[in-house]
Amino acid sequence: MLLTVVPLVPVLAITTVAAHFQSGHHPLDFLGYAWLVLATLPLLFSRRFPLPAFVVVAALTWTYYLSDYPGGPAVVLPTVALFTLTRLRGPLQAGIAGTVMILAGLGAYLAMGGDFLLDGRAAFFLVWLSAVLGIGTAVRNRVAANRAARDSAAEHQRRMAELERLRIAREVHDVVAHSLAMINVQAGVAAHVADRRPEQAVEALLAIKEASASALADLRATVTVLRSGQGLGPAPSLRQLDELVEHTRAAGIGVRVHGSPGELPAPVDAAAYRILQESLTNVVRHANQPTNVTIHLGRKGGRLRLTVRDNGRGAVEPKAGNGLRGMGERAAALGGEVTAHPVAEGFEVSAELPIEGER
Repeated sequence: MLLTVVPLVPVLAITTVAAHFQSGHHPLDFLGYAWLVLATLPLLFSRRFPLPAFVVVAALTWTYYLSDYPGGPAVVLPTVALFTLTRLRGPLQAGIAGTVMILAGLGAYLAMGGDFLLDGRAAFFLVWLSAVLGIGTAVRNRVAANRAARDSAAEHQRRMAELERLRIAREVHDVVAHSLAMINVQAGVAAHVADRRPEQAVEALLAIKEASASALADLRATVTVLRSGQGLGPAPSLRQLDELVEHTRAAGIGVRVHGSPGELPAPVDAAAYRILQESLTNVVRHANQPTNVTIHLGRKGGRLRLTVRDNGRGAVEPKAGNGLRGMGERAAALGGEVTAHPVAEGFEVSAELPIEGER
């Protein structure tokens, strides 16, 4: 509605005033006003039908100028229509339509005995067409750039939300899976020896109680941090290696540790801890009758190397699950990699994580 009212009011007002200073023209009567109003109405549909709207507006405006009514700023009307056509359909379609309408109007003017070459109207329409096309194209490009920027920002937000979802999933999985694996093993032990060795069953139940309390505390802390949006709290670290080893030993599996990681940057330290934790969890949950696990830690070529090998029987190629996927994502986020595959006597997980600043 504004696209119609805004140009119509000044066109009618200025044309009315200009009519008092122009002689030799037909007075601006009801038909003249109706003509200008009719030439404006197609602007109501210019957003949905920009080309037909421009053609109708331009045709009515040309015929008004070729009539005996006084002149005025009615050229504003096709200007608005051409600008809208340029912005919505592009400069090529608008340029062709504008050129055709100008040539048609000038042809009719010449047929009525006019001489546009002498009064400069051809130059005026050429400048007018170029200016409207230029401004319309600039606005069109600006709108397209803004839309692309908004789409890019929205895509970035979606990507960040997806990464955050994956991060939360990894955190919850890593916090809970290890303790639940230990609980499962100890529950199996307790059920197996409850009748024959009740004292060992009591030890297993106490281990279950300790592991479940630890899991609940870790899960509660993780959820609290995620709700607060203030990071992940104290990051896991290989300084807690002894705790992981003891949990695995409590499941009846011997653990030997060779080497030391030394001081590590926090992201590398946390990722290495989670990879080691998941590797030991997988040994407890999936290995077939393992009796021992060997952990190798060391640095070479500016990279932390972590290897976890068990002696479970009949190891096969693993299926991609949340655990292996999470380990790979953590390593890839730092520019490292994780491999997991069966070996001659068991299964091995190997991780290499680059240490920033080392060569």
